[in-house]
Amino acid sequence: MTAAAAASKGPKLLGEDVAGTLLAWYSEHCRDLPWRISPADLAKGARPDPYRVWLSEIMLQQTTVEAVKPYFRKFVRQWPDVAALAAATDEDIMKAWAGLGYYTRARNLKKCASRVAALPGRLFPDNEAGLRDLPGVGPYTAAAIAAIAFDRPAAVVDANVERVVARLFAVRTPLPEAKAEIRARLARLVPGKRPGDFAQAMMDLGATVCTPRRPRCSNCPIRETCAAIRDGDPELLPVRAAKAEKPQRRGAAFVAVRGDGAVLLRRRAERGLLGGMTEVPTTTWQAKTSPARPCPP
Repeated sequence: MTAAAAASKGPKLLGEDVAGTLLAWYSEHCRDLPWRISPADLAKGARPDPYRVWLSEIMLQQTTVEAVKPYFRKFVRQWPDVAALAAATDEDIMKAWAGLGYYTRARNLKKCASRVAALPGRLFPDNEAGLRDLPGVGPYTAAAIAAIAFDRPAAVVDANVERVVARLFAVRTPLPEAKAEIRARLARLVPGKRPGDFAQAMMDLGATVCTPRRPRCSNCPIRETCAAIRDGDPELLPVRAAKAEKPQRRGAAFVAVRGDGAVLLRRRAERGLLGGMTEVPTTTWQAKTSPARPCPP
């Protein structure tokens, strides 16, 4: 074999080795999650429900798994499929979502469910491009749904996977600049078989073993391949660029109470922070000191 041929084959062999080892680990150690189909059940013919995969991925955005579990169970009891969710009122969805944060996601649930319910067979698109056309579905979520629900070979990069890949290849470019490199390296590892399980295995590895602090490297199934372990200190990766100092903003809130004890509220604009939520009237919030000026009604 020529040197050029060996060089071209190397990354593929690395990918096969990492994927095969990680899939074997996942089959034994995968987390039991209410939206997940285990490898054992998949082997018996069970298939993921795209609705449940989509719902869980939207809920999990910038939220912990433990926080999401009770909300997910409540939603699927109340709205067991996409048609039921599409028929729900905005008010009921917002009430069920209360406490999960980022209410834009809740509004997009309704929009997305309505869009899918209008498609032939009420079926979610089965590829990343089609999924990205849906309201509230960005590149990560589209890749996750395509891989987990439809077993498409997609590079699924959440914060946990980002950390695993940065350590595995000792990526020292600071985040967020390193995101493209991390995604490209992960894409070379994604196997043709069981890509959905591979995506979830990477997530589980980052969540339970390759943690931000005090990673359990002795329990890592791919530790022998990990460049960060070889270099001596996995906790130093991924490198993050220094955050710019955020200015402190000031404003004023006004509480008006009627004689009967009712507090007067208004509804925020649909777009922006806490869009569509109710609040007491406030001034604008700004970094510089200036006379308070109420927001327009």
